[in-house]
Amino acid sequence: MVSTELEERDPTNGVDVEDVPSAAWGWSKENPKAIHIGGILAAIFLLAMLRGNHVGHVEDAFLIVFALLILAVVARDWWMRRRGWYR
Repeated sequence: MVSTELEERDPTNGVDVEDVPSAAWGWSKENPKAIHIGGILAAIFLLAMLRGNHVGHVEDAFLIVFALLILAVVARDWWMRRRGWYR
């Protein structure tokens, strides 16, 4: 016979607590906002390294390219999540 009681929500979202103990606290999910902030901070750090004691400009080119690459990946991820193409 069908029960009229409500089912308890699983706080682990299907993650086995034996495999991932922190799942009971909700720490098993990916946090896109923190990843985006971390990417932007990494790009800022790379651009801050432009000011230094190096003489050649080859290092500058690499720092700028990698910073732009990180910002492009963050922007693409933000755009695709905003449009619902992946979560």
